Amino acid sequence: MTKIIAFANQKGGVGKTTTAINIGASLAAIKKRVLLIDLDQQGNAGTGLGFVRSSHRQSVYGVLKGTATAADNILTTAVPNLHIMPSTQQLAAAEVELYTEDNRFYRLRDALVPVRDYYDYILLDCPPAMGNITANALAAADGVIIPMQCEFYSLEGVQQLINTIEGVRRELNPNIDILGVLLTMYDRRQSLTRAVEDEIRNTFGDKTFKTVIPRNVRVSEAPSHGKPALFYDFNSPGAQAYLRVATEVVERTEQGE
Repeated sequence: MTKIIAFANQKGGVGKTTTAINIGASLAAIKKRVLLIDLDQQGNAGTGLGFVRSSHRQSVYGVLKGTATAADNILTTAVPNLHIMPSTQQLAAAEVELYTEDNRFYRLRDALVPVRDYYDYILLDCPPAMGNITANALAAADGVIIPMQCEFYSLEGVQQLINTIEGVRRELNPNIDILGVLLTMYDRRQSLTRAVEDEIRNTFGDKTFKTVIPRNVRVSEAPSHGKPALFYDFNSPGAQAYLRVATEVVERTEQGE
Protein backbone atom coordinates (compact mmCIF):
# COMPACT_ATOMS: atom_id res chain seq x y z
CA MET A 1 0.00 0.00 0.00
CA THR A 2 1.36 3.39 -1.01
CA LYS A 3 2.53 5.69 1.78
CA ILE A 4 2.30 9.45 1.28
CA ILE A 5 4.72 11.38 3.49
CA ALA A 6 4.94 15.16 3.82
CA PHE A 7 8.20 16.84 4.82
CA ALA A 8 7.13 19.93 6.71
CA ASN A 9 8.46 22.61 9.00
CA GLN A 10 7.20 26.18 9.13
CA LYS A 11 10.75 27.30 9.88
CA GLY A 12 13.03 27.54 6.85
CA GLY A 13 16.65 26.45 6.66
CA VAL A 14 16.24 23.19 8.54
CA GLY A 15 17.28 20.87 5.72
CA LYS A 16 13.75 19.97 4.65
CA THR A 17 14.35 19.75 0.90
CA THR A 18 17.75 18.11 1.38
CA THR A 19 16.04 15.54 3.59
CA ALA A 20 13.22 14.90 1.11
CA ILE A 21 15.70 14.39 -1.75
CA ASN A 22 18.03 12.13 0.20
CA ILE A 23 15.38 10.00 1.86
CA GLY A 24 13.74 9.64 -1.55
CA ALA A 25 17.01 8.54 -3.14
CA SER A 26 17.75 6.20 -0.24
CA LEU A 27 14.33 4.56 -0.46
CA ALA A 28 14.89 4.15 -4.20
CA ALA A 29 18.29 2.59 -3.51
CA ILE A 30 16.63 -0.10 -1.41
CA LYS A 31 14.29 -0.91 -4.31
CA LYS A 32 11.26 1.15 -3.35
CA ARG A 33 9.38 2.98 -6.11
CA VAL A 34 9.36 6.66 -5.13
CA LEU A 35 7.70 9.83 -6.40
CA LEU A 36 9.00 13.12 -5.00
CA ILE A 37 6.67 16.10 -5.44
CA ASP A 38 8.20 19.57 -5.18
CA LEU A 39 5.60 21.87 -3.60
CA ASP A 40 8.00 24.75 -3.01
CA GLN A 41 8.03 27.52 -5.63
CA GLN A 42 11.83 27.75 -5.32
CA GLY A 43 12.05 24.39 -7.07
CA ASN A 44 15.10 23.20 -5.13
CA ALA A 45 14.05 19.55 -5.11
CA GLY A 46 14.21 19.57 -8.90
CA THR A 47 17.55 21.34 -9.17
CA GLY A 48 18.95 19.08 -6.47
CA LEU A 49 18.20 16.17 -8.79
CA GLY A 50 19.80 17.79 -11.81
CA PHE A 51 16.84 19.50 -13.50
CA VAL A 52 17.10 23.04 -14.88
CA ARG A 53 13.79 24.74 -14.15
CA SER A 54 13.47 26.42 -17.55
CA SER A 55 14.18 23.22 -19.46
CA HIS A 56 10.95 21.33 -18.72
CA ARG A 57 7.25 22.09 -19.01
CA GLN A 58 6.17 19.70 -16.26
CA SER A 59 5.00 21.30 -13.01
CA VAL A 60 2.81 20.55 -10.02
CA TYR A 61 1.10 23.92 -10.67
CA GLY A 62 -1.30 22.61 -13.30
CA VAL A 63 -2.01 19.54 -11.19
CA LEU A 64 -3.11 21.69 -8.25
CA LYS A 65 -5.15 23.92 -10.54
CA GLY A 66 -6.89 20.95 -12.12
CA THR A 67 -5.72 21.82 -15.64
CA ALA A 68 -3.23 18.95 -15.93
CA THR A 69 -2.93 15.35 -14.78
CA ALA A 70 -0.35 14.01 -12.38
CA ALA A 71 0.81 11.40 -14.89
CA ASP A 72 1.66 14.05 -17.48
CA ASN A 73 3.81 16.01 -15.03
CA ILE A 74 6.14 13.33 -13.71
CA LEU A 75 9.78 13.17 -14.79
CA THR A 76 12.22 10.26 -14.58
CA THR A 77 15.39 11.12 -12.65
CA ALA A 78 18.89 9.72 -13.03
CA VAL A 79 18.27 7.72 -9.83
CA PRO A 80 16.66 4.35 -10.62
CA ASN A 81 13.18 3.99 -9.04
CA LEU A 82 12.95 7.74 -8.27
CA HIS A 83 10.58 10.05 -10.16
CA ILE A 84 9.84 13.72 -9.55
CA MET A 85 6.96 16.10 -10.12
CA PRO A 86 8.82 19.43 -10.23
CA SER A 87 7.63 22.95 -9.48
CA THR A 88 7.99 26.22 -11.34
CA GLN A 89 7.64 29.82 -10.29
CA GLN A 90 3.97 29.61 -11.31
CA LEU A 91 3.42 27.79 -8.04
CA ALA A 92 3.57 31.13 -6.22
CA ALA A 93 0.36 32.13 -7.98
CA ALA A 94 -1.37 28.90 -6.96
CA GLU A 95 -1.13 29.85 -3.30
CA VAL A 96 -3.46 32.80 -3.95
CA GLU A 97 -5.53 31.33 -6.78
CA LEU A 98 -6.60 28.30 -4.75
CA TYR A 99 -8.50 30.52 -2.32
CA THR A 100 -11.31 30.88 -4.86
CA GLU A 101 -11.35 27.25 -5.98
CA ASP A 102 -13.83 24.57 -4.93
CA ASN A 103 -12.45 21.69 -2.90
CA ARG A 104 -9.17 23.62 -2.66
CA PHE A 105 -7.58 21.58 0.12
CA TYR A 106 -8.00 18.24 -1.65
CA ARG A 107 -6.68 19.08 -5.12
CA LEU A 108 -3.40 17.19 -4.62
CA ARG A 109 -4.97 14.19 -2.87
CA ASP A 110 -7.51 13.70 -5.64
CA ALA A 111 -4.99 14.25 -8.44
CA LEU A 112 -2.73 11.51 -7.08
CA VAL A 113 -5.41 8.80 -7.14
CA PRO A 114 -4.64 7.61 -10.71
CA VAL A 115 -0.88 7.29 -10.09
CA ARG A 116 -0.77 6.43 -6.41
CA ASP A 117 -0.66 2.66 -6.75
CA TYR A 118 2.38 2.81 -9.03
CA TYR A 119 4.58 3.94 -6.12
CA ASP A 120 5.55 2.55 -2.75
CA TYR A 121 6.21 6.06 -1.41
CA ILE A 122 5.06 9.51 -2.49
CA LEU A 123 7.10 12.24 -0.77
CA LEU A 124 5.82 15.81 -0.54
CA ASP A 125 8.39 18.59 -0.09
CA CYS A 126 6.33 21.39 1.48
CA PRO A 127 7.09 25.13 1.42
CA PRO A 128 8.21 26.71 4.74
CA ALA A 129 4.83 28.29 5.40
CA MET A 130 1.32 27.19 6.27
CA GLY A 131 -0.94 28.07 3.34
CA ASN A 132 -3.11 26.39 0.73
CA ILE A 133 -0.24 24.38 -0.74
CA THR A 134 0.95 22.98 2.58
CA ALA A 135 -2.68 22.30 3.51
CA ASN A 136 -3.02 20.27 0.30
CA ALA A 137 0.05 18.25 1.25
CA LEU A 138 -1.18 17.56 4.78
CA ALA A 139 -4.66 16.68 3.53
CA ALA A 140 -3.11 14.08 1.22
CA ALA A 141 -0.47 12.67 3.58
CA ASP A 142 -0.55 9.60 5.77
CA GLY A 143 2.37 10.87 7.85
CA VAL A 144 4.63 13.86 8.40
CA ILE A 145 8.39 13.91 8.85
CA ILE A 146 9.56 17.04 10.67
CA PRO A 147 13.22 17.89 9.98
CA MET A 148 14.66 20.25 12.58
CA GLN A 149 17.95 21.74 13.64
CA CYS A 150 19.08 21.46 17.24
CA GLU A 151 18.50 25.09 18.17
CA PHE A 152 16.09 26.98 20.39
CA TYR A 153 13.95 28.54 17.66
CA SER A 154 13.46 25.15 16.04
CA LEU A 155 11.72 23.97 19.18
CA GLU A 156 9.22 26.80 18.90
CA GLY A 157 8.64 26.02 15.22
CA VAL A 158 7.99 22.35 15.88
CA GLN A 159 5.33 23.16 18.47
CA GLN A 160 3.58 25.44 15.99
CA LEU A 161 3.65 22.68 13.38
CA ILE A 162 2.25 20.14 15.81
CA ASN A 163 -0.66 22.48 16.49
CA THR A 164 -1.19 22.82 12.74
CA ILE A 165 -1.17 19.05 12.25
CA GLU A 166 -3.73 18.65 15.03
CA GLY A 167 -5.95 21.18 13.24
CA VAL A 168 -5.56 19.31 9.96
CA ARG A 169 -6.47 16.06 11.69
CA ARG A 170 -9.69 17.63 13.02
CA GLU A 171 -10.72 19.49 9.88
CA LEU A 172 -9.19 17.85 6.79
CA ASN A 173 -7.50 14.49 7.32
CA PRO A 174 -8.30 12.34 10.35
CA ASN A 175 -5.69 9.75 9.34
CA ILE A 176 -2.61 11.98 9.37
CA ASP A 177 0.04 11.31 12.00
CA ILE A 178 3.56 12.43 12.82
CA LEU A 179 5.83 9.76 11.38
CA GLY A 180 8.91 11.19 13.05
CA VAL A 181 11.06 14.14 14.05
CA LEU A 182 14.46 14.10 12.37
CA LEU A 183 17.42 16.01 13.81
CA THR A 184 19.45 17.59 11.00
CA MET A 185 22.75 19.50 10.77
CA TYR A 186 23.71 17.75 13.99
CA ASP A 187 26.97 18.73 15.72
CA ARG A 188 27.60 16.71 18.87
CA ARG A 189 30.43 19.07 19.88
CA GLN A 190 27.94 21.81 20.71
CA SER A 191 26.29 21.66 24.13
CA LEU A 192 23.10 23.28 22.75
CA THR A 193 22.80 20.47 20.22
CA ARG A 194 22.86 17.86 22.95
CA ALA A 195 20.44 19.84 25.14
CA VAL A 196 17.90 20.26 22.33
CA GLU A 197 18.24 16.60 21.38
CA ASP A 198 17.49 15.57 24.95
CA GLU A 199 14.40 17.78 25.03
CA ILE A 200 13.13 16.52 21.70
CA ARG A 201 13.62 12.87 22.67
CA ASN A 202 11.95 13.45 26.03
CA THR A 203 9.01 15.17 24.33
CA PHE A 204 8.50 12.89 21.33
CA GLY A 205 9.97 9.63 22.58
CA ASP A 206 9.88 6.95 19.87
CA LYS A 207 8.58 9.50 17.34
CA THR A 208 12.14 10.86 17.18
CA PHE A 209 14.26 9.04 14.63
CA LYS A 210 17.13 7.12 16.17
CA THR A 211 19.42 8.35 13.42
CA VAL A 212 20.59 11.98 13.32
CA ILE A 213 21.89 13.75 10.22
CA PRO A 214 25.35 15.20 10.90
CA ARG A 215 26.69 18.42 9.49
CA ASN A 216 28.50 17.14 6.43
CA VAL A 217 30.09 19.11 3.63
CA ARG A 218 29.43 16.36 1.08
CA VAL A 219 25.68 16.61 1.71
CA SER A 220 25.93 20.38 1.20
CA GLU A 221 27.92 19.98 -2.02
CA ALA A 222 25.70 17.33 -3.62
CA PRO A 223 22.84 19.62 -4.83
CA SER A 224 25.24 21.79 -6.82
CA HIS A 225 26.12 18.65 -8.78
CA GLY A 226 22.45 17.71 -9.24
CA LYS A 227 22.81 14.53 -7.21
CA PRO A 228 21.56 13.14 -3.90
CA ALA A 229 24.34 12.64 -1.36
CA LEU A 230 24.12 8.86 -1.77
CA PHE A 231 25.05 9.18 -5.46
CA TYR A 232 27.58 11.97 -4.94
CA ASP A 233 29.61 10.35 -2.16
CA PHE A 234 28.15 7.05 -1.03
CA ASN A 235 30.54 6.65 1.89
CA SER A 236 30.10 10.13 3.36
CA PRO A 237 28.62 10.26 6.89
CA GLY A 238 25.62 12.25 5.67
CA ALA A 239 24.76 9.83 2.88
CA GLN A 240 25.01 6.85 5.20
CA ALA A 241 22.86 8.61 7.80
CA TYR A 242 20.09 9.21 5.28
CA LEU A 243 20.26 5.57 4.22
CA ARG A 244 19.72 4.55 7.86
CA VAL A 245 16.78 6.97 8.17
CA ALA A 246 15.21 5.45 5.05
CA THR A 247 15.44 2.05 6.72
CA GLU A 248 13.70 3.49 9.79
CA VAL A 249 10.99 4.96 7.54
CA VAL A 250 10.33 1.53 6.03
CA GLU A 251 10.18 -0.04 9.48
CA ARG A 252 7.71 2.57 10.72
CA THR A 253 5.43 2.50 7.68
CA GLU A 254 5.38 -1.16 6.77
CA GLN A 255 4.94 -2.78 10.18
CA GLY A 256 1.97 -5.11 10.23
CA GLU A 257 1.52 -5.24 6.45
